[in-house]
Amino acid sequence: MKRLPIDEDITGDEIDKEVRQELMSLPKTLAEDVAKNLMMVSRLLDEDPERAYGYAKIALRLASRVPSVREAAGFAAYSVQKYSEALAEFRAARRMTGLQHLWPVMADCERGMGRPEKALAMAGEPEVQKLDKAGQVEMRLVAAGARRDMGQAEAAVVTLQSPELASNSVQPWTARLRYAYADALLEVGREDEAREWFAKALEADQQGTTDASDRLAVLDGVEFVDALDEEADGEDAEGYEAEESAGSDPEGRERD
Repeated sequence: MKRLPIDEDITGDEIDKEVRQELMSLPKTLAEDVAKNLMMVSRLLDEDPERAYGYAKIALRLASRVPSVREAAGFAAYSVQKYSEALAEFRAARRMTGLQHLWPVMADCERGMGRPEKALAMAGEPEVQKLDKAGQVEMRLVAAGARRDMGQAEAAVVTLQSPELASNSVQPWTARLRYAYADALLEVGREDEAREWFAKALEADQQGTTDASDRLAVLDGVEFVDALDEEADGEDAEGYEAEESAGSDPEGRERD
């Protein structure tokens, strides 16, 4: 596999301290190379997942025995919907570390592979109790998604009802949890409640991670107009007026 260009401002020193510790098992030059590729994965994962996946594959080829590399490869594969590959990488990372934090995204990979029943079963496993609060909320979101995949919309609503949803405290997961609840309510026809929860999601969404504002606008009857379409319409109108002034009818025939 050929190397991919590394952004000039990336040195590899930016890598997380725990990851750097893992890379110390490698020769110095190799560790630096892996670190740079991992930083490119981190930089590109949201904006250009296909490119991020390419860098992750390089890091994986260079250091497949490093848990953080397997985890990064898993997230890169997950971002391009290669769920079977992602699940294999997450399982490998989990075996290497014994940690459970990847359990929710592993369950979501099962959903992506069309196995919501498996994802739902994972939500009831003892591993969930070992997750931190953020992980448990993530697992709840995955379980609710699995319920909806299985056509159990009402059960999805119930699954999301939790102390974390009821809390007025804003946490990193709050906006997504409220948004998922609003979306589930809308699916079962509880539009007024859905609107209320989309508004609550928007209130908590400091980073703009959801499209709650757009969903609210749609519920309020606001119609979105594409600016490019408007420009095209304007150009058509100008062209028509030019034809009129030149003495042609709309079909281009000469007037008498």
